[in-house]
Amino acid sequence: MWRFQIFFLDILTSSIPMAREIVALSPEKLEIREVEDPVVGDEQVLVRAEYGAAKHGTEMAAVKGYGNRGRFDPELQLFVQADEPGGSEGVSRVGNMLVGKVEVAGQKVESLKVGDTVAVHSSFRDLVVKPEGRCWKLEEGIGWKDAVCLDPADFAMGAVRDGNVRVGDAVAVFGLGAIGLMVIQFAKLAGAYPVIGLDPLANRRAVGETCGADLLMDPAAVDAGLELKMATGNRGVDVVIEYSGNVRAMHAALRGVAFGGTVVAGAYPPPYGAGLDLGAEAHLNRPNLIFSRACSEPNRDHPRWDEDRIFSVCKRLFQEGKITGEPIVTPVVTFEEIVDEYPKIMSDPGSNVKLGCYF
Repeated sequence: MWRFQIFFLDILTSSIPMAREIVALSPEKLEIREVEDPVVGDEQVLVRAEYGAAKHGTEMAAVKGYGNRGRFDPELQLFVQADEPGGSEGVSRVGNMLVGKVEVAGQKVESLKVGDTVAVHSSFRDLVVKPEGRCWKLEEGIGWKDAVCLDPADFAMGAVRDGNVRVGDAVAVFGLGAIGLMVIQFAKLAGAYPVIGLDPLANRRAVGETCGADLLMDPAAVDAGLELKMATGNRGVDVVIEYSGNVRAMHAALRGVAFGGTVVAGAYPPPYGAGLDLGAEAHLNRPNLIFSRACSEPNRDHPRWDEDRIFSVCKRLFQEGKITGEPIVTPVVTFEEIVDEYPKIMSDPGSNVKLGCYF
């Protein structure tokens, strides 16, 4: 019997066509490449992608090159000079999550079967092999746009928890990309009021309204710190969650937060230049500055909370319709069109919020 199963798995594996993936040669140039045939281990599954989406902010750090601070030493917990330059081929993988069907399951896989629909972390690739434990089976009620927003929901929920957002708190969200738009939804679920979204792009402010923001601002057109004070009876917001990665936004956050309030830094920005004044309002009003990263373990509430628990809660909230990725994933193009559409994340950000694709 075992010999037959192994033989059958070999047949399936050998019949798998050549996989394709999309890579960035530069911020302006992407291409589709064929990659080695995937090999499925005993505790792994092969997933054929049906939908996918990019993660704009974090991917820009790799594509533009500002994410490389050297080699992170896990013992020292700091970046040190890299032993050798990374990215020897000069390419970056792009894309963040895929949704697809299990096509082959390894012999020791127990929780998944062929035909199951799952979400996985992956770059844009039409065939991907993942460990069983890194696949999230999608129950009825979770659409594919919800599923590809599991990653931004993970970081958004982590930021809201790290900021200790409570019922009645005034909350401001700088940067209405996918994570910021999920933050708005979690803050509303937590009972915050008002929830204020700030982004210079009109298309993102429009989605912010759909996601439940009580007030929206263009921080490029107003004194955002002053406007946050005026919108809260001169008190300032209790919690600011900063996901733009922009130095002016961080400075405005420190100006607009209430005395003793909290600023949550969740973005992955390039090194800040001039414009962040820590000797002004920040020094006088003594805000708490919290850095949030849901995937950095242990969680602040370890051992009760970890990233797996956050993912589980996000999945349930998507399934119950309490949060949604539906208005966030736009535009949606074909896998092949990603090559032309992806550079618009940088050249024409007003044309996209979270770039999605279908295979």
